Amino acid sequence: MERAGQGLRRTAWAAGAIGSLLLVGPVVVFGTGYTGAKVSGSAMEPTYSIGDRVLLERIDAGEVRRGDVVLYRAPERYEGLAVLGRVIGVGGDQVAQQPGGPVTLNGSPLTEPYVKDGDPSGVPSGYDVVVPQGRLFVLGDFRANARDSRFFLDDRSGTVGSTTVLGRALHDRSGLAGLGLAMLLGLLLGVTALVSGIAARGARKRSLPTGVPVPPHA
Repeated sequence: MERAGQGLRRTAWAAGAIGSLLLVGPVVVFGTGYTGAKVSGSAMEPTYSIGDRVLLERIDAGEVRRGDVVLYRAPERYEGLAVLGRVIGVGGDQVAQQPGGPVTLNGSPLTEPYVKDGDPSGVPSGYDVVVPQGRLFVLGDFRANARDSRFFLDDRSGTVGSTTVLGRALHDRSGLAGLGLAMLLGLLLGVTALVSGIAARGARKRSLPTGVPVPPHA
């Protein structure tokens, strides 16, 4: 019985230790690797509407890619508020648009199924810029209602620094699903540890002598 109790105690310790790691680890990863934002404007409709909550992964400046929807904060614009926008061009890209025409990237028209009402223009004037290195040309998906890079063309071709990006909107949530599964497994191991600990204590009690013999009276 004592051996059984020892085995249960070992199981409880092992399950408890591994379960704690699986519970705490994902919490730390999520807290340091992800953030969230609430949409307060219509510039990114129909992709994101007012009131939507957006989950964002924290990324380095060098990880930003064309087509990413990013949350960025340019201190000299938008009164310092963080805004959402879609990255159209990165350092070295030529971004252009003729009035009423499609946006072109390095001479090729972009296919933009995400723009509001299928209108990639939104403003009557055109532009033709080359994105400086380390910077991004950013547009809203609701081109007729977005105050984006097109409105700041005199300031480094309307671009913002890659380092102003606070996070990238997360569309593929498989990584989060993995974190959730790890936490669930950690919870199950925690329950296993608790049950094994209780069983070990019961086994130990059953293995103890129930009484001490009393010597006969003289």
